[in-house]
Amino acid sequence: MDNNALTPAPANPPAAPAGPVVQYGALARLAAMPPRSRLMLGVGAAALVAVLVALALWGRQGDWRVLYANLSDKDGGAIIAQLSQMNVPYKHADGGSAILVPADRVHDARLKLASAGLPKGSVVGFELMDNARFGQTQFQERLTFQRGLEGELTRSISALAAVQSARVHLALPNQNGFFREQQKPSASVLLTLHPGRTLDRAQIAGIVHLVASSVPEMNPKAVSVLDHTGALLSGPSDSLAQQGLDAQQLQYVQQIEQNYVKRVVELLEPLVGRDNLRATVTAEVDFSQTESTSELFNPNQGNAPQAVRSQQVSESSGSTPAVPSGVPGAATNQPPVPPTAPINGAAAPLQAAQGGTGTTNTRREQVVNYEVDKTVRVTRAATGTIKRLNAAVVVNHRTTTDAKGKTTTTPLSPEEIDKLTALVQESIGFNKDRGDSVRVINAPFRTQPLPEPEATPIWQEPWLQDLLRSTAVPAALALVALIVVFGLVRPALKTLAPPPAPARGTQLDAVVADEPGAALLPALEAPKNEDKLERARQLARENPVAVAGIVRGWVSGETA
Repeated sequence: MDNNALTPAPANPPAAPAGPVVQYGALARLAAMPPRSRLMLGVGAAALVAVLVALALWGRQGDWRVLYANLSDKDGGAIIAQLSQMNVPYKHADGGSAILVPADRVHDARLKLASAGLPKGSVVGFELMDNARFGQTQFQERLTFQRGLEGELTRSISALAAVQSARVHLALPNQNGFFREQQKPSASVLLTLHPGRTLDRAQIAGIVHLVASSVPEMNPKAVSVLDHTGALLSGPSDSLAQQGLDAQQLQYVQQIEQNYVKRVVELLEPLVGRDNLRATVTAEVDFSQTESTSELFNPNQGNAPQAVRSQQVSESSGSTPAVPSGVPGAATNQPPVPPTAPINGAAAPLQAAQGGTGTTNTRREQVVNYEVDKTVRVTRAATGTIKRLNAAVVVNHRTTTDAKGKTTTTPLSPEEIDKLTALVQESIGFNKDRGDSVRVINAPFRTQPLPEPEATPIWQEPWLQDLLRSTAVPAALALVALIVVFGLVRPALKTLAPPPAPARGTQLDAVVADEPGAALLPALEAPKNEDKLERARQLARENPVAVAGIVRGWVSGETA
């Protein structure tokens, strides 16, 4: 046999001597990859790293909640600056009027911002007095106090549930002791209400009382309250009384009517059945106020004792000295006889002329005033009295079901209608003299089956929409990762697969004759793909002598 012929490999081949050995490591395989495969592998790895980073950031970001909404530009800038100092992430919403922060930090951020006095809002109160400058004039001090008072009143009024915003204007005249007539303060309040909200008379009166009580010597009549449309909500009490029924009076009438309807329904429902009765009551209420005063003078009747009101007694007396009179003589020298008054009013006989006598005058007056019986009566008529009641009741026909399940309706008899009418009259306190009326009618009710609610599609369910919103970003990132793996990374990794191990019995252990002791060569098989062909080419470049011997054996027809 030719020395260059190949000999079969022994069962236990000897160890290969030192020499050049082909290595197929990861770096070598990476270097042997085509440029296109290397590019695909690099782009895929970079895309996977980007997806992982995006998932990490999204998971760290979490859910966002509104911290403050409807902020002014000034408050928004101050809050953003404070959040940046607190290292709290934030973002804008609704065109910048709302600030969002992570859901788990909403309450903590609000408390910290509140301690810093944020948001201040467009309304300032008495905190203006904290920044008082040294050397300011009295006018500036009064103006600062007025602005602070207006701000505090605005905050208090804006705290009402129906008020969206408010503005308060105070007119505080300068009080001077040299003026005889001091001007009284006045106020104007402009309200902007929430859509669909209104203020009743009691709430408006409360706002007026709040403003008037906050300013010294302010009369509630000097407070004007307007809404955002310019309508005057407050005014003098007399003008309000002349406008007719107010909100409280209307509410009182509705309450009376509802109470009467409730009585009728509770009384008749056990007789006619539930949902077989409709009732309504209309009440005419008199809210007029009347007052009358009467005085009665009654003389003493019969032997009734008289009451002395006042008594006055006046008494006076006087005398004149005796003057001589008569004919001089013996009778003249005798003492005078004292005069006597007639007892029965008869004239006394004439006496002879006396020597001279004195006269005495006595006068007595007595005035007695007696009390006159007098009665003063003041009568005030009560307000809110019922003038008339009108009740209307509709009763459904009687419904019966036979043994076969067939339902029939029959009208009520006139006797039953009369009984129901009497019950209604008794329940509302029927009074024929004041013109009350009660009407009970029996008629069949037309009932229509309620339409079945339409089934909401599964994709419109709120829970599903929330789930989709929360999982949309992770699902999209996962889909991108799958596309990168199967479209870029996997085809590139196929080129990095190690060569298959040589099959036993096919290894060529022939040694080139002119190079004894050469290393054993791995068996070469017919290349099945590009990788095997590339390895065969590399073997031919590194060990051309051995490859030449193998080819020479194939050409000569010698078998190993």
